[in-house]
Amino acid sequence: MLKQQFHQNPEILHVGTTPHRAYFIPCATETEALGGRREDSSRFTLLDGLWDFAWFDSAEDLPENPSDCTFDAAIPVPSCWQAQGYDHQHYTNINYPFPFDPPYVPHDNPCGVYRRTFDLAPQDGRRYFLNFEGVDSCFYLWLNGEFVGYSQVSHSTSEFDLTGRLKNGANTLVAAVLKWCDGSYLEDQDKFRMSGIFDDVYLLERPENRLADFFIRTEFSDGLKSAAISVETEFEGTPQPVSFQLYAPDGTLLHAQTDTSFRAKIADPVLWNAENPQQYTLLMECNGEFIAQKTGLRQVEISDGIFKINGKPVKFRGVNRHSSDPQTGYTISRAQAETDLRLMKEHNINAIRTAHYPNSPWFNELCSEYGFYVIGESDIESHGSSMVYVKSPEPSIFLNVSNDLETERMRLQAIDNVCYFARDPSYRNAVLDRTRANIKRDKNRSAVVIWSLGNESGFGENFEAAAAWIKSHDPGRPVHYEGSIYQHSGHTNDLGNIDFYSEMYAAPEDIDRYYSEGGVSGRNGAKKPFVLCEYSHAMGNSNGDLEDYFQTFERHPGSCGGFVWEWCDHAPARADGKPGYGGDFGDTPNDGNFCVDGLVSPDRVPHSGLKELKNVNRPARARLSDGQIRITNYLDFTDLQDYLSISWRYSENGETVSEGRLKTACAPAQSAVLPISLPQPSDGKLCLLDLEYTLDRATALLPQGHSLGFDQIDLTRRFDTGPFMPPRRAPETWQVRENGRYLELASPVFAYTFDRQKGIFSRLKKDGRDLIAEPLDFNIWRAPTDNDRLVRVLWQNAGYRQAYSRAYETAYEVQGGTVVIRAKTGIVATSRARILTLDTEYRIAPDGSISLAVHGEKAPELPYLPRFGLRFFLPDAGAEVGYCGYGSGESYEDKHHAAKLGFYRTTAAANHTDYLKPQENGSHYGTRFADTPDFTLSAAKPFSFSLSPYTQEALTDTAHGYELTESGSAVLCADYRMSGIGTNSCGPNLNDKYRFNGTSFDWHFEIRMK
Repeated sequence: MLKQQFHQNPEILHVGTTPHRAYFIPCATETEALGGRREDSSRFTLLDGLWDFAWFDSAEDLPENPSDCTFDAAIPVPSCWQAQGYDHQHYTNINYPFPFDPPYVPHDNPCGVYRRTFDLAPQDGRRYFLNFEGVDSCFYLWLNGEFVGYSQVSHSTSEFDLTGRLKNGANTLVAAVLKWCDGSYLEDQDKFRMSGIFDDVYLLERPENRLADFFIRTEFSDGLKSAAISVETEFEGTPQPVSFQLYAPDGTLLHAQTDTSFRAKIADPVLWNAENPQQYTLLMECNGEFIAQKTGLRQVEISDGIFKINGKPVKFRGVNRHSSDPQTGYTISRAQAETDLRLMKEHNINAIRTAHYPNSPWFNELCSEYGFYVIGESDIESHGSSMVYVKSPEPSIFLNVSNDLETERMRLQAIDNVCYFARDPSYRNAVLDRTRANIKRDKNRSAVVIWSLGNESGFGENFEAAAAWIKSHDPGRPVHYEGSIYQHSGHTNDLGNIDFYSEMYAAPEDIDRYYSEGGVSGRNGAKKPFVLCEYSHAMGNSNGDLEDYFQTFERHPGSCGGFVWEWCDHAPARADGKPGYGGDFGDTPNDGNFCVDGLVSPDRVPHSGLKELKNVNRPARARLSDGQIRITNYLDFTDLQDYLSISWRYSENGETVSEGRLKTACAPAQSAVLPISLPQPSDGKLCLLDLEYTLDRATALLPQGHSLGFDQIDLTRRFDTGPFMPPRRAPETWQVRENGRYLELASPVFAYTFDRQKGIFSRLKKDGRDLIAEPLDFNIWRAPTDNDRLVRVLWQNAGYRQAYSRAYETAYEVQGGTVVIRAKTGIVATSRARILTLDTEYRIAPDGSISLAVHGEKAPELPYLPRFGLRFFLPDAGAEVGYCGYGSGESYEDKHHAAKLGFYRTTAAANHTDYLKPQENGSHYGTRFADTPDFTLSAAKPFSFSLSPYTQEALTDTAHGYELTESGSAVLCADYRMSGIGTNSCGPNLNDKYRFNGTSFDWHFEIRMK
């Protein structure tokens, strides 16, 4: 057993470590420092690589000095040991993976012991500092068999002064890493729980007397036309003169002075912002050591309840980002991070919330260079305390204030549990330490514009102290913390140092309500800005509310936007190499696929939600106004003529009539008229004006010509499907024969069978060949999306999953060669009341075409329908189908801004959108017609259309996409209406306007035979 037992004592957080400081790498020369690569510094020795490794199922089994372990394996550093075959992957969102018994963790606490030997020739008068940039959850450290220290806080740097302990020649480090410690109660983030030395380890050589820390501050005057930049310094040992050199973004030397601190004025400063991330360079030389630090000059403020950068209101078009990779877990290289940042830039994302811990220390350096606004969040989340048992009548008890005293008492007790660590005095130092670690490390990063205290940990005295410390240390940045909305029953929250009103997953209507009711006052009496630190939960086929949020953010000047949850799906590789989610690794408790909730796949393939987000966040928007095309600039700092070009194309029925390319001057937040002259749209044709916005010049991450988004203006006066419908065949004479439950309709070419028990056709044949492989049926079920996870219970209870049609009465007659079949039909399910009552009329024309008129009635007490329409099984699974609608990607009533109205062709395989957990996908909103090899479908009003290799039953019942079995047919669904997608997997209910609700509807639909 370890001699030291610090890991269950929240009063002992670090032993033998240096104080938290800004991240920087000292160099031996000016050239090394200005080169910007820490690997090029001769004062930097990277210790990454294969380390000897010993595994223990329990830290209780460790020898008193782990240097005495038998090391019989090797493991890469950095890495997560679960990704190397040790322990197992474990996904849990809220529940702690161990008993709630703070500060204690289980005796069976897995442990990995690491050993690394390196050669060094220590020099007199030099000091040597060992840095661990990320270790989960805590570790004990030995050098050459001698105990050096202990540290925790997984996503912060732990630095040890090894001077005097190092010897000339071989030196051996041993680190015992424990899976859990008392700090694990504060690291209950929604993610796979991984362990080990997951970030870089290196040695720094420094002078005896040295610059220990520095803080670059900027003050502005004369309306931002003048800036004063100052550098506060801290020294270890005797303060030393520092040679300061300040370079402009273009490399011009602006100021040089030698002193223990620095201050200089800059006239007409180049201001940093995410659209133009230009930075100055400060070079410092002290006692033979060179340190370079880039800094962006920008003013961050909240004025009149509006969040501003450089005096301009800014909207966050942001995402929450975990460090996550299916192969490497938390271990993320710069190249991997740059892939994320490039994809974000490609999709018009301008802000990142580091969820819910600081990312690698160089990550915000990249954000500063490439241009992102960052909410830098401390490594604190303790929502597992909310799962401590409280007698509660309903899950909504946290949110709903009740007039019932007993219910209100239980609600307050539940909130008190949420606030456990926010108030526990024994964890006060831990909360403060994690706050200081975050702010101290990243304080010189231009990209960090807001500090966040952490996530979902309630509120109380500990967070009040943390917020007060931030304000005393860095008053130039505002403080965010969503947990401040929780009011403990035994404590009155002091929110004086919290600068935002922050919520998660509030509906657009909630933002409207916040402003209509006066909001929450800040220090100056103005409303606090409203920020959605999490919204539009991107789980599976999701993000069906992005346009509504965009419009709401724009409606309120004080609303500073939000951060989509989240960036990437979390799905580590299983033993068979395929991606897995909670429960796939024998992990318990687990939260299933709730970790598969990103805008991109684990391998960074964009989901349709990211494409939707991109176009919703396009930098410019065009609209038709009084016969003119007006464009509005949604950039915050850049004139459109300096940023993008506009290509336009006017088409009729898909054929180009006129086109052009132009640039236009349009200042931020202003509008301008585009010089586009259009002809009078032709009646009966689909007349569209398409505008595409492309980047004018290359940036650090994007090439010139990159598409920034598009607009499509529908100028159609009336669309006639006639030219796209098959010509009517020569009329045939129908013979109608009653055959028990069936009506048999026959002509020289066609043979149709109508099922009088079901009230719909069971067979359609042409020239003896089946046109459908299975009977037609009315269709109300869809494979539930992740956002249907709550309403699907209501759908299933109402019988929608097992619904089928049954006819109550049918009759037919022949009218001038047309067979007219009328049926009164119910959509019913075993053990449930009737769902729909349908009055249907089929008109089978002499040319074989079938016209359907449906009047539907739904019981008002039933939940809204997933869909209503017809399902066809096309015999040719590879059949190509053309359609006119929103494509080419999937689109829905509330999710079609990444799609264009147009003419497309697809197959079932190509139209399928793969999700790790199968669900409804591939629908096309606004379809005017769908053309199969044998018939064409059209309706009086645009409908929804989809084509899939899989039945909705298979999609419903299969756990992983790679386990799906094809139906053998192309499954075509033509829907009168499909309910919207929304984001209710963790967000507001689907808005009423996107629900297929109501008690009656009428649909007119035609199957035109070829």
